[in-house]
Amino acid sequence: MATGSKHGNHESRAEERELEEAVKRAHSRRERGLRTGELPIGRALAMIGRFGWTIVAPILIGAFVGRSLDRTFHSGVFWSAVLVFLGAALGFWAVWNGMNSE
Repeated sequence: MATGSKHGNHESRAEERELEEAVKRAHSRRERGLRTGELPIGRALAMIGRFGWTIVAPILIGAFVGRSLDRTFHSGVFWSAVLVFLGAALGFWAVWNGMNSE
């Protein structure tokens, strides 16, 4: 019985050491990120995806609404072009503001 508790105690110390090392590595990565200004890769990819959709969504909405207006008023591609352009401008403006706020 004593060897079982000794063995279990040794395992818990090893787990504690692993946890301490993981915390030290995470702290080191955080410090390096704060010092250099670099984001972790996962966070950078998430930001790229978010900004991508921030640009694409208003463009797609503009295209959809513009196409509906063009069909209704038989205006060729006038409304589609105008609303896609406005959607792109809105999307880029939103990304610009988002980048400056982070």
